[in-house]
Amino acid sequence: MKKIVVVIFLLCSFVAAKAQVVDPVKWSPKIELKADNHFLITLNATIEPKWHLYSQFTPEGGSLPMEIKYKNQKGNFELVGKAKEYNTKTAYNDVFEVNELFFEKKAKIEQEIVLINSKLTTIEVNLDYQTCSDRCINLKKTFQLTIPSGKASKIEKNESIADLNKSVEPAKKIDSTSNKYSKVTTISSKIKVDSNPSKQEDKGLLTIFILAFFSGFAALLTPCVFPMIPMTVSFFIKQSKTKAAGIKAAIFYGFSIIAIYVVLGLVINFIFGADALNALATNPWFNIIFFILLIVFATSFLGAFEIMLPNSWANKVDKQADRGGVVGILFMALALAIVSFSCTGPIVGTLLVNAASKGGIAPIIGMLGFSTAVALPFMLFAMFPSWLHSLPKSGGWLNTVKVFLGFLELALAFKFLSNADSVLQTHFIEREVFLSIWIAIFGTLALYLFGKIKLPHDSPSSSISVGRLLLGLLVLTFTVYMIPGLWGAPLNLINAFPPPMEYSESPFGVDDVNQKTATVSSATKLPDGAKIGPHGITVFDDYDKGLAYAKMSNKPILLDFTGYACVNCRKMENTVWSDNQVETILKNEVVLISLFVDDHRLLPKNKQFVSKKTGAFIETIGDKWTDFMISTYKTNTQPLYVITNLSGKNLNAITPTKSYDPNIDVYIAWLKEGISNFKK
Repeated sequence: MKKIVVVIFLLCSFVAAKAQVVDPVKWSPKIELKADNHFLITLNATIEPKWHLYSQFTPEGGSLPMEIKYKNQKGNFELVGKAKEYNTKTAYNDVFEVNELFFEKKAKIEQEIVLINSKLTTIEVNLDYQTCSDRCINLKKTFQLTIPSGKASKIEKNESIADLNKSVEPAKKIDSTSNKYSKVTTISSKIKVDSNPSKQEDKGLLTIFILAFFSGFAALLTPCVFPMIPMTVSFFIKQSKTKAAGIKAAIFYGFSIIAIYVVLGLVINFIFGADALNALATNPWFNIIFFILLIVFATSFLGAFEIMLPNSWANKVDKQADRGGVVGILFMALALAIVSFSCTGPIVGTLLVNAASKGGIAPIIGMLGFSTAVALPFMLFAMFPSWLHSLPKSGGWLNTVKVFLGFLELALAFKFLSNADSVLQTHFIEREVFLSIWIAIFGTLALYLFGKIKLPHDSPSSSISVGRLLLGLLVLTFTVYMIPGLWGAPLNLINAFPPPMEYSESPFGVDDVNQKTATVSSATKLPDGAKIGPHGITVFDDYDKGLAYAKMSNKPILLDFTGYACVNCRKMENTVWSDNQVETILKNEVVLISLFVDDHRLLPKNKQFVSKKTGAFIETIGDKWTDFMISTYKTNTQPLYVITNLSGKNLNAITPTKSYDPNIDVYIAWLKEGISNFKK
């Protein structure tokens, strides 16, 4: 009886352990004959709730894009264009500042091919993709598709996208879910995935609206727009027979302004397409184009020249405005947009460039926010004309606002250049260079606000206002705040703008204690196979070498299954490992072995093998550590932390392994339990 109980217990333990290996995407591949030697490969997938499958078109800098490869393609068949995707969704990732493309619940991918070798009987399709929920994994699948023979199914080349989104029942098809092998590797998350992407997308659009709204207010305070407020409102009041009529006319005028700018956003979206804008914005060469555009806008605001639309446009529109009535008011709004273009154009252009990086309907939302802010004063002052007396008089301060915006656009321009540099990995605009540029820009802006620098359109002045002085002090404070960043300070207030700490000349900082520790340790104390990791902690990236050192020093082992592209791993290192108590434990009481499951370096040929556990072919270092994790700990997600003794036995009884958990006290208690059990 006891033996039966033991067997049942072991079986239940095995099933429970097996369930930890996650595979949330179920594929149903098929291939069908379209016409003559034309075939259509369709990859349908069902995705478990709360999981996302990332598209092959998701931009660089976010989660890992899907890769689709075909074996024995050369001389046997040709691909007709890029694989098409349907039912994708888009959400803005505020960690990586890109608009990611992914599938939810269901995925559909189609690839048309032309068969060249009529004797070919099967096509092998290889998928490499990332899927995430509150954790991420990278999965590799291989499908063998048998090429069908017979009559073509009735699928027209000009089939609409709406039809393609529906399930297609071909005349003849072969479904195949059998794999030559199904290789499962784990790659850590590059992103904190929101369990509700629609909320994250709404949050991104709300941010765009708010920024655009304040940009509209900034545009109001320029020499081209501000003087037109009292002139236009007075015109409506004088021309209208009653006060109510004047208010109605001004309100319609305001809504006309909003309509004109929203139509501009619609046109931009229509011409380029929602996802195309995002694709352009994440392309390094278009980032360089955006950089040049913003430099042009900035120099225009600084007074080098004016960007103007042809005068003939303004004259023609102005004539139409004289017609009066609804049509006249509409043309008056258009006249405002054209006449004020030299001031609003650079702001609108900058706004559209930034909205493009978010994709979707962001340009429309941006134009709605901008135009609402521009139109609001015209409507309010028409309702309450007495407020006009409280408006400050036009003067040199308007040009100061314009110059201030020019400096901001100049600073923003280098963000786009930095993006391009990061993607191309040219290392021209590393963190120190970027910060130096910003320090120079904002330092010069502070001098300008203090009246130490004059620009072409500035009015002569013997003193500066109190407001300008306070703004100058604020900018100077910000400039001084950035200076320690040159020596490795994190600069949390602007962390999203400069390149990350690791993309710099001195990742530890020019004069950081960890840098000195790393230099000393590498010269005198560093064990064989070890290196300096986060916070100056000695870390091994090879299990055997780390084990040998642990035996020599008689310390327990902390296994850290991690990834180069793992954001939650970095968060644990930055927020938990940085704690003084945790850092002391990791430096002195354990031997840290970090095993990177996304290390794509090839193993030597004689060390490549087929996994006994998964049947996967192990050919890279990352594959090796992934197989080790799955075989030993029955999971394929990370970060994963395990404390073991020198024989590899787990030292934590209650919580054998630890994953992402930012609670420092819980992590310390878990570490201490394992270390205490080692000493018993």
